[in-house]
Amino acid sequence: MQISDVETATDVNAGLTSREVRERLTRHGYNEVPEKKANPALLFAMRFWGITPWMLEAALVLTWFLGKHLEFYLILGLLFFNAALGFFQENRANAALQVLKRRLEIKARVKRDGEWLAIPAREVVPGDVLRLRAGDFVPADAKLAEGGLEVDQSSLTGESLTVGKVAGDAVLAGSTVKKGEATAIVLATGIRTRLGRTVELVQLAKPRLHMEEVTSRVVRWLLIMVASLLALGLILAAIEHTDVVEILPLTAVLLVSAIPVALPTLFVITMALGSSELARRAVLVTRLSATEDAATMDAICVDKTGTLTLNSLSIIDVKTVGGHSTEDVLLYGALASQEADRDPIDMAFLAAAKGVRAPLSDYLQKEFTPFDASTRRTEAVAMKDGQRVFVFKGAVNVIVPICRQGEQELARIQSDVDALAAKGHRLIAVAEGSSTTDVRLAGVAALYDTPRPDSSGLVRELQSLGISVKMLTGDALPIAQGVAEQIGLRHGIKTMTELRDVADENRVVQTVAEADGFAEVYPEDKHLIVETLQRRGHVVGMTGDGVNDAPALRQAEVGIATSNAVDVAKKAAGVVLTTGGLKGIVDLVKTGRRIHQRIVTWTLNKIVKTFLVVVLAVVGFVVTGDYVVSVFSMVLFLFLTDFATLSISTDNVRYSTKPDRWDIGWLVKVGVSLGLLVAGQGMLLIYVGFYRLGLRDDISQLYTAVFDFLVFASLFTLLTVRERGRFWDSTPSKTLVLSVLAAVAAVFLISRFGVHDLAPISPAWTLAIMGYSAFVCLLVNDYAKALLLKKFRGPVSL
Repeated sequence: MQISDVETATDVNAGLTSREVRERLTRHGYNEVPEKKANPALLFAMRFWGITPWMLEAALVLTWFLGKHLEFYLILGLLFFNAALGFFQENRANAALQVLKRRLEIKARVKRDGEWLAIPAREVVPGDVLRLRAGDFVPADAKLAEGGLEVDQSSLTGESLTVGKVAGDAVLAGSTVKKGEATAIVLATGIRTRLGRTVELVQLAKPRLHMEEVTSRVVRWLLIMVASLLALGLILAAIEHTDVVEILPLTAVLLVSAIPVALPTLFVITMALGSSELARRAVLVTRLSATEDAATMDAICVDKTGTLTLNSLSIIDVKTVGGHSTEDVLLYGALASQEADRDPIDMAFLAAAKGVRAPLSDYLQKEFTPFDASTRRTEAVAMKDGQRVFVFKGAVNVIVPICRQGEQELARIQSDVDALAAKGHRLIAVAEGSSTTDVRLAGVAALYDTPRPDSSGLVRELQSLGISVKMLTGDALPIAQGVAEQIGLRHGIKTMTELRDVADENRVVQTVAEADGFAEVYPEDKHLIVETLQRRGHVVGMTGDGVNDAPALRQAEVGIATSNAVDVAKKAAGVVLTTGGLKGIVDLVKTGRRIHQRIVTWTLNKIVKTFLVVVLAVVGFVVTGDYVVSVFSMVLFLFLTDFATLSISTDNVRYSTKPDRWDIGWLVKVGVSLGLLVAGQGMLLIYVGFYRLGLRDDISQLYTAVFDFLVFASLFTLLTVRERGRFWDSTPSKTLVLSVLAAVAAVFLISRFGVHDLAPISPAWTLAIMGYSAFVCLLVNDYAKALLLKKFRGPVSL
């Protein structure tokens, strides 16, 4: 058969040759439109907009008004440093996402040099012979040569209904194939298509993260705390008839203390490192929020085929009826298959038919109706010597009813069929006939998809992490039970028929929650199962690979497309696995929980640190009548400690053994309690220095002593709160240790030589303050932290 169009005369049976592809690629270019790059200057300017830049800018205005020019320039430098670092890290993250994007390019099935190949869609050229099936994105404008499709063109035309396409009709780039299969000839690519660009498989959007929202709420709470204590200071100043202008330095100190300088950069680095780590483990995160959702996931619905099993089907037994031979069953099953689709069942029949040398070449397949979830069968019309043969294959309970005397024929081999099903084999019935009304059952083939060797161990590991694993399969109950038994799911597999028979809504929810899985599941049932679990309060993960899995993948908090998923399923998911099995899901959960723990550590440390500074500054001012913390020392403190906390993103934290939960109340209770304790220890140091060591006569040395304590206490508190047990239960990362040592060395240098209003003090004093800080934070406060965690029993304790 030949089809002709502008520059696209192509033999559908052979496709283009390699030479023709090279020539057309040179002439037409790649099937893509160059991406417009955002203006880097504008992106950098946007780094000065947001809660953190606004707070720094407010501090700039205040320090300029107070005439503290050095502090002004330091804060200005901090503002630009923060913007530059964030800009640099975001560019690195975007570069990593571009690498990820290339790994998730749409694939297209084309015939070249007589062979079907899967190639990146950007390499499609005009004249290519294209194979389209349900779930595919159409990668280029094309004309159907044979077959029929139902396509969704809503992204192009706004039409909500699918549109039928038959041979001779055009399909447009960017359409989604909802039903059917067809062979088409590519007419236009790249900027020459109606769409004007190749539709991307994955929208690598960067939504506002839930973690970021939670932490922003904490920062807002810190600002309220600062404002409250500042108001208290103003009231006391009014009582003492102190000039309000004298309170402005205190205002600047408190404002600077609450600025989350490292927050934006911390998120970018943490998420980028987490995504890179997962990519190395064959897990591609396409929606950043999926990583944090995985930390809170407590139930996951898993497709049996390809995830729990190897998805490598082979025919291991054939039971024949009605005088048909094994070769007949394999022949008719192969004729009801399509090699171009690379469907596992189709490939098993084709391989088995070739293995017994069935006369496939004697037949010409004229029509083919692919598998559809609503019919659960394939059928074809083949020609031999001018005679038409109708062939069918599909689930036993689907094929038998369309056969003449199908029930009686099946009864003769029912015991054998039941025995095969009990072993966990997948049964496919095959039928043939001279018309659609004269169909005879040929036999039943047993296919076996072996469970992956690691499935049972990984199921146990997910369960040990507090995640309920539920197996979903379209297979019959005996097959599902056989596989479930082998992988360790022994709490009962239900059928969807049983679930539908339950009238009471509460009982439905309970049944779904308690069952280990469901058999005879249609794609639309998966959405119902996910939604039911969510109504019970579960955070649900869902794996899927088909076009009809997309609604369930979108509904689930963690949608996971398997390695063999169609384009639509991958687009709907937030995570794409590039290898089979559960290993990637386990890695996703563990990495998500580690990221969660790092963010919790940063948040808890920020609360403690801010509360420490605010209490010391306000109470110190009220008790002594002097400022114990200068604006300059606060800026320096912020710079040394906030950017040291960036190393938390690399810390060797332990993932929690149960799903994580965010609880701001818990964070505030623990953070404020520890902050009060450290502040009390700081007040004791101020008392000793102010009244016992005579530092009241040299306020600059008091500034230095308090500065030393603030930095040391913050660094040692970081080492305390990073571990939910005792601080020695796990080893910090090398980067974190080096960051802490660098900050300690900087404090010793500043204290030895003095800077601005921080007067030099004896190294012995600095060493004594460090020793005191280490003792109270790593021993006293670490013990207190353990008691607080036990008392409040927060959701993120290990």
